[in-house]
Amino acid sequence: MPIRIRNLAQACPRFGFLRIWILFCREGWLVNRKRVGRLYRLGGLQLRMRVRRRKHITLHRGPAHPPMGPAERWSMDFVHDTLADGRPFRILTVVDNGSRQSPVLEAGVRMSGELVGRP
Repeated sequence: MPIRIRNLAQACPRFGFLRIWILFCREGWLVNRKRVGRLYRLGGLQLRMRVRRRKHITLHRGPAHPPMGPAERWSMDFVHDTLADGRPFRILTVVDNGSRQSPVLEAGVRMSGELVGRP
């Protein structure tokens, strides 16, 4: 049986011991699944680790130019917390990177994309 396991594993390298056990059952062998797994491991067989695709590295565009004056670059982010009764709320903060001031603070329980995109 160990030779048959090795032959099946070489013929079908993507099959683990469970698939080989199923093939044994289809061939009419009355064998325990755990025994096939033990012999599979003792034979040094295992599934090859899947090679993950590498993600493409983006080009480094260099550091961003610092803003020369106010209203040149804006950043926005959400701050969230919960009230004393457990209800969550969010605050949309918009910061002017040139002057470091926050001209917009919009608080709400629910904020839709329409509210965020409104001028």
